Amino acid sequence: MKKASLLLSFLLLSGIAFSARVDTVNVFSKVMNKNIKTVTILPDGYDDHHALPVLYLLHGYGGNYADWVNRVPAVQELADRYSMIVICPDGGVGSWYWDSEVDKEFQYETFVAKELVAWVDSEFNTRENRQSRAITGLSMGGHGALYLAMRHQDVFGAGGSMSGGVDIRPFPLRWDMAKRLGSYAENPASWESHTVINQVHLLTPGSLELLIDCGTEDFFYGVNERLHDRLLERNIPHSYIVRPGAHNWDYWKEAIHYQMLFMHRYFEKTT
Repeated sequence: MKKASLLLSFLLLSGIAFSARVDTVNVFSKVMNKNIKTVTILPDGYDDHHALPVLYLLHGYGGNYADWVNRVPAVQELADRYSMIVICPDGGVGSWYWDSEVDKEFQYETFVAKELVAWVDSEFNTRENRQSRAITGLSMGGHGALYLAMRHQDVFGAGGSMSGGVDIRPFPLRWDMAKRLGSYAENPASWESHTVINQVHLLTPGSLELLIDCGTEDFFYGVNERLHDRLLERNIPHSYIVRPGAHNWDYWKEAIHYQMLFMHRYFEKTT
């Protein structure tokens, strides 16, 4: 009996008995003619479940597809707890999840919103409807998640952002954005049309579930405040979290708990 208890304790502590199944795969992008590394997280008991909802989880600038599972192992536990599939695609270096008109090798809007979603639905037992798909991310990925959710409301029913760069215009020389859009001075119209805050006109009340989260010491705090005000002006319901914190993993390790609970409640409501 004692040996059995010790073995059970080891299994629980090591995560062997109750853990999500994590894999890294190559997903081919036809539009970019290359394979994109993608982490897939299947919740414990996936094979016993009916079709499951999917959360697309995007990394930030300078990161990659493995950031979330490597830096925040709790993502796997949350996938188990809420019985959702989590997909973490690579977003390249400074893609901002746009379809670049300047660089044809950066067509990440099409990849994530169309090619990746189609691949996931073909490979896994998913609920193939917008009410069962959500997308969120941090920093560049927070921008990308809201940008894609707002522009592809037929694909995603909920969008979130953690410390997102939701208005790119105050940062014309940062984070490779000019490489994807051209310089702000020479291509202002492109910058205006590729920033999240200028997608708000696409929303109607209740058309998209939204959760926006940003720390008060974050350099993106001001633009998140402006997005919040814009949504209020247009009477777009949304959840907005502001708490002490900066632009770092300490903040995002907490933020992901709020995001995944929010998405879980959305999925439950629409089931």
